[in-house]
Amino acid sequence: MKKIALFVLLAFNAFSQNADLAKYINPLIGTDSDFSLSNGNTYPAIALPWGMNFWSPQTNKMGDGWAYQYAAKKIRGFKQTHQPSPWINDYGAFSIFATTEKLVFDENKRESWYSHKAEVVQAHYYKVYLSDYNMTVEITPTERAARFRITYPETEKAYLIVDAFFKNSHIKVYPEERKIVGYSCNNSGGVPENFKNYFVIYADKAFEQVYIAKDGSLDIKLLEATGKHVGSVIQFKTKANEAVNLKIASSFISPEQAELNLQREIGNKTFGQIATEGRATWNKMMSRIAAEGGSEAEKGTFYTALYRTMLFPRKFYELDKNNKVMHYSPYNGQVLPGYMFTDNGFWDTFRAVFPFFTLMFPELNSQIMEGLVNTYKESGWLPEWASPGHRDCMVGSNSASIIADSYLKGIRGYDINTLYEAMLKNTQNAGPLTSVGRYGVEYYNGKGYIPYDVKINENTARTLEYSYDDFTLWKLSKALNRPKAEQDTLYKRAHYYKNVFDPSVNFVRGRNSDGSFQSPFRPDKWGDAFTEGCSWHWTWCVFHDIKGLQNLMGGKQNFVGKMDSVFTAAPTFDYSYYGQQIHEITEMLVMNMGQYAHGNQPIQHMPYLYNYAGQPWKTQKLVRNIMDKLYKNAPDGLCGDEDNGQTSAWYVFSALGFYPVCPGSNQYVLGSPLFKKATLTLENGKKFTINAPTNSTEHVYVNDAKLNAQSYSKNFLNHEDITKGGVLDLKMSNKPNETRGTKESDFPYSMSNEK
Repeated sequence: MKKIALFVLLAFNAFSQNADLAKYINPLIGTDSDFSLSNGNTYPAIALPWGMNFWSPQTNKMGDGWAYQYAAKKIRGFKQTHQPSPWINDYGAFSIFATTEKLVFDENKRESWYSHKAEVVQAHYYKVYLSDYNMTVEITPTERAARFRITYPETEKAYLIVDAFFKNSHIKVYPEERKIVGYSCNNSGGVPENFKNYFVIYADKAFEQVYIAKDGSLDIKLLEATGKHVGSVIQFKTKANEAVNLKIASSFISPEQAELNLQREIGNKTFGQIATEGRATWNKMMSRIAAEGGSEAEKGTFYTALYRTMLFPRKFYELDKNNKVMHYSPYNGQVLPGYMFTDNGFWDTFRAVFPFFTLMFPELNSQIMEGLVNTYKESGWLPEWASPGHRDCMVGSNSASIIADSYLKGIRGYDINTLYEAMLKNTQNAGPLTSVGRYGVEYYNGKGYIPYDVKINENTARTLEYSYDDFTLWKLSKALNRPKAEQDTLYKRAHYYKNVFDPSVNFVRGRNSDGSFQSPFRPDKWGDAFTEGCSWHWTWCVFHDIKGLQNLMGGKQNFVGKMDSVFTAAPTFDYSYYGQQIHEITEMLVMNMGQYAHGNQPIQHMPYLYNYAGQPWKTQKLVRNIMDKLYKNAPDGLCGDEDNGQTSAWYVFSALGFYPVCPGSNQYVLGSPLFKKATLTLENGKKFTINAPTNSTEHVYVNDAKLNAQSYSKNFLNHEDITKGGVLDLKMSNKPNETRGTKESDFPYSMSNEK
């Protein structure tokens, strides 16, 4: 009997290692969005993890941040994209399209009807039927290249369109080599003067005719053009169901590097080989977390969230002919050695995306840290929002959080002293943009808060974030044995959050230069003193000292009552600061969860805070409710902006049963896992398993817990508990256990408890 059981176990393990988890990835989740309401604001990224280039079908006009919308009926291009969000928009984009009979370049005239019923969308493969032209287009990517397969009908007028896009571009065709080269310069800011995305395209079929498009006209006499908006149309003669194959690669460094990227990543590999390798790559990544016991829909939601977490930041480096890591600097325009990553807003991703990397991908995290060193050396500042260079977006100096969390969790291989110097510079200086350095730092350092009445927008939000960032710096300064006076200053500033809390209303609030609080006060006023939220959301943004926040509110009972009221308060709002009802407000309203606004980042950690007040069962019920209600395996399956993977990373962590409320604290706060079993395979070869065999849609409460077979009452896991491998056994119930996790010693980290 034991031999049979062992055979079954070994067979299951073999199956698990070879499981096709990539099939669960649904890149269409979140694509049913528009300017007024975000269900994710995503596009179907046909890409490899952290790839330099993504590909996506394009339904909207060139330059529209909502390039692909699920409700659209026509496709006008297949775009190489680098867009991290519709609000930041794209750069270095160009597109491929194909028509028959119809010689046309204009995107508004060439578009074709299509249907989702004749569309296949996977992370590593895309296929669609263009009904206007009776043809099929397929795409499969590598990190810096891609293969296209375009299947035409029988015709003497089969056309291939290469659109190098607006804002200056170049195209040149070599008919004898069946080759097209060019560059695109389009961008939305954050680039040096010499910025170009160089591309090279090879076709496997002879060119019958070449047309060059330049600034609105087609010319049959040219093979090359440079202008505001250029491209080419290539004519073929095709047989019925004849496939024309394209090899495409690009480079931010040079045309020669684009050729090298193509040869290295595609070479002589067929379309099928590239697709097989792409699927294998995603399967390898997905298999790092084996989720068992959920429904097929839940697995689709989970593994798609995992896919979204693995797209940004983008690899902005390339390998030269000697396999040396090089990058074009989006900060000074030079080609330099070393790693570079981009397309990330740390305001969003410091919360869960980067803690996920520190846990599951420490080697990648180390490379990203080296990239931050290079960014600082090349621009003089850390990149709080980069795409591809510095962008003026959001608040805080949250690079401190991701750097400190990385180092404090033992990740090495980069120059931490240079990064510390960069972070210290942030604490003393405003940068060239309001999102770089610390805008309002002279007030923050002098008064202990940024006043409401000094014409610095979102002042209270900035105060709260700087205070948390100073906490992470304080922790890092101790680890680096920095001077005691420096440590003491950072420690003091980590308590500045208290200066914007008004005990008379139990909310954080704008505070004037003379010390008085801004009046009249509405806790539901969005913007103004806050960023994309109101006091209902920002009051909880004291990640590092929840005990201190409880004390300000008059103790745990008041704290819990205040949290409860978030979900029972009427969803009122004041949008006067913006002049219109912004989409984040609408997303809060339609969810019917009171003032809770999960669609935006400031409050996403808040459901976990009951663990700090001895009522973990409330966290358990809430996080399961949020997962079930706000995340679906459907085009409208998200509840707000995806934001570089943060909204998905929340789901990944929460589905596993824990969440990093305070990066820099070395802890993950417990919730309620979604699956009966989940196994994490770590880079060090260890495995950590969350076992919850009695889990179900009704059994959401943790009745009992054991860590490595030992009774475990704490409401958190330490980082080392996971990385050294082990098993967390959870006995789930349909009734809350109101005696477990209620002692102070069970509560997660708060700075106020530091000795």
